[in-house]
Amino acid sequence: MDYQAILNVIEKEFSPTEDMGNVAAYIPELSKVNPLKFGVYLFCQDGSSFEFGDSQEKFSIQSVSKVFTLTIAKELLGKDLWKRVNVEPSGTPFNSLTELERESGIPRNPFINAGSIVVADALLSVLDNPKRDLLKFVRKLCGDDDIHYDEAVARSEKKNGYRNKALVNYMKALGNIDNDTDEILDFYFYQCSIAMNCDQLSKAFMLYANEGKHFQTQEKVIDRQSVKRINSIMQTCGFYDEAGEFSFRVGLPGKSGVGGGIVAVHPEKYSVAVWSPMLNEKGNSALGMKVLERLTTLTGFSIF
Repeated sequence: MDYQAILNVIEKEFSPTEDMGNVAAYIPELSKVNPLKFGVYLFCQDGSSFEFGDSQEKFSIQSVSKVFTLTIAKELLGKDLWKRVNVEPSGTPFNSLTELERESGIPRNPFINAGSIVVADALLSVLDNPKRDLLKFVRKLCGDDDIHYDEAVARSEKKNGYRNKALVNYMKALGNIDNDTDEILDFYFYQCSIAMNCDQLSKAFMLYANEGKHFQTQEKVIDRQSVKRINSIMQTCGFYDEAGEFSFRVGLPGKSGVGGGIVAVHPEKYSVAVWSPMLNEKGNSALGMKVLERLTTLTGFSIF
């Protein structure tokens, strides 16, 4: 498959325009991002890679980080994790409170905000230094130590994260939060502030395309059963209340973030990351959705 030729076609067919959507202005620091940034990086299982545009520029990965925290939590807690968070699509916005009362404080899945906050709480209970350990894990996955938290983004989220404060306190009242809510949110806001580029993200996500093995060393990081579970949740829940649309149009497991990034994997073939900061009304990169649909159309392959 000539992936570079396919990416060249995509680069010619798509270019960002400001009427495509809006940056995530509810996090003030993200409102400063140039909405016309656009990059793609595709990394294959055989070690080859292909890219164009702003693929080497770092951005706030936001909810893409939830895949990493889920991976750590699943390895450390096993089946006990699923007593506190479900694996069903939500059908509601990522920061919704409406389902929590109806479902006794158990979030629908680990990729909506409430679910990832529960995962953060669980990690606080088992890790001595969650922020340090998360960063170490992500750096290991992509074989690159030049990955850091964006302090300005973390501060911006802390100052304006009233909805997330409501979520964690409501779940605390319903008995599904163990630790201090301020400590949980501090970790949660920092995990969302991780800054990475498309190159780094695609390599990190090779874990989920390469049977749980590191893309460079082929070291087994997680087992195949964990890959199956995490990819399944990405497929059904990775795009909030637009997960069905992404699955229908693209046909790959993936995860989006309101920083404009989307990462998707084709098991045993490749991992691909797209960055375009303009979001559609569901909170997903408007151009990123179109690019990945075109990618699977031009290659003729999805997981289905």
